[in-house]
Amino acid sequence: MGASAMFYVYRVYDIVRIPPEMFERPLKEAALISLREKYEGTIDKELGLILAVFDVNVSEEGTIIHGDGATYHDAEFSMLTFKPLIKEVVEGEVVEITDFGAFVNLGPLDALTHKSQILDDVLMYDSRRGALIGKETKKILEKGDLVRIRIIAVSASLSNKVMKIGATMRQPFLGKLEWIREDLERIYGKKEEKKK
Repeated sequence: MGASAMFYVYRVYDIVRIPPEMFERPLKEAALISLREKYEGTIDKELGLILAVFDVNVSEEGTIIHGDGATYHDAEFSMLTFKPLIKEVVEGEVVEITDFGAFVNLGPLDALTHKSQILDDVLMYDSRRGALIGKETKKILEKGDLVRIRIIAVSASLSNKVMKIGATMRQPFLGKLEWIREDLERIYGKKEEKKK
């Protein structure tokens, strides 16, 4: 699921190293393999999490560096990246409930919504059911529920290749989609009554 605004395609220029064991392959194929090994699954501060490298154009002419049997070629290629933005509103599926919150799948990564950011209510964790239940509202959030969240924090560790996303549901028209529908019916139902 997830929102398309989080996904970007960039055209990038770099020098690609083709090791000797790949000399028998076509140059474009060897360059694609090398670039995928170098970039896919890494995090760039500007671009985000790099999901895929594709559409490679590589210069036939290469350079050799003394003491290295590889050749180096200028390359131009495309990258598909995932970069969640602060304040962005997205929909996803709850994939895990814990005693401290809910994990919502956004495609390549999950966002954590701490239980204090789910409802304006005290939430009780039901470990047998794997659900968070509102003490006053009796609203239930469990695995498989579809929710709308707002991203409130993004942190990336370039060395560990880890990106963490924090989210909230405690704003108007956020939360479990069923709760949003109920709120809308209550709001629009009241307006209809006033018109009569």
